[in-house]
Amino acid sequence: MNDWTIPAIIVAVLLLVFALAVRIVKQYEQGVLFRLGRVQGVREPGLRLIIPVVDVMRRVSLRVVTMPIQSQGIITRDNVSVDVSAVAYFKVVDAIKSVVAIENVRAAIDQIAQTTLRKVVGQHTLDETLSETDRINLDIRQILDVTTVEWGVEVTLVELKDIQLPDSMKRAMARQAEAEREKRAKIINAEGEHLAAAALGEASDIMMAHPLALQLRNLQSLVEIGVDKNSTVVFPAPLMTTIAELGAFLAREHKAAAAQPVPAKDVAVPVAVPAGNGATDSV
Repeated sequence: MNDWTIPAIIVAVLLLVFALAVRIVKQYEQGVLFRLGRVQGVREPGLRLIIPVVDVMRRVSLRVVTMPIQSQGIITRDNVSVDVSAVAYFKVVDAIKSVVAIENVRAAIDQIAQTTLRKVVGQHTLDETLSETDRINLDIRQILDVTTVEWGVEVTLVELKDIQLPDSMKRAMARQAEAEREKRAKIINAEGEHLAAAALGEASDIMMAHPLALQLRNLQSLVEIGVDKNSTVVFPAPLMTTIAELGAFLAREHKAAAAQPVPAKDVAVPVAVPAGNGATDSV
């Protein structure tokens, strides 16, 4: 053997031992150290040394994990079938529990989130599911927190992402929304008619108290019509006033005709004419 063979072997062995003994824990991680199968504690970020073969270190990420919850077919409390998908955000707060208490944290949270989603949404009606998503999100998160706290995991947020409705239900909701809008339109129209009728009533009272106001309004209407340079102007006259004036005119004419004297008719008057034979003939 050469003189440098033994030193080279020693250096290689030392390098191998060093490689097996050195562990690097990143800033967003914590290392859980096991020595002969027993937990020795948590190792903070940085360069850490362990005893090869004797020690084993599991690195655990402390970052927030985004986990989509796949779509679930759910029947609501009012017997409507919907497909609901969501997303959950969680992070590890206790590295030792997340390694010792459960085998796979992510898979466990995924399964418990799916069952919790079905359970919570199934307790609400369709209208509540569509309008009260904040309350449903909070209920799902609280249920998950109770379960995952023993795993050293904290669920920070749960949000319903998508709600798929059957086509028949979409059409029914569209008809309902259309009917609701028609109802509001009719109510608004009726309120407008009521306000307009009240305003017209007040205006008519004022015109009855001041007859010249109606004439001024008619003149103003003529001025507005004359702006368009129309060749024919159809102007409505006050119907009841015209009828009253016509009736008064006919009454006056009838009265005047009754007051005039009736002319005497021609009457035949007998006249005595002497006849030739001494008799008198009447003409």
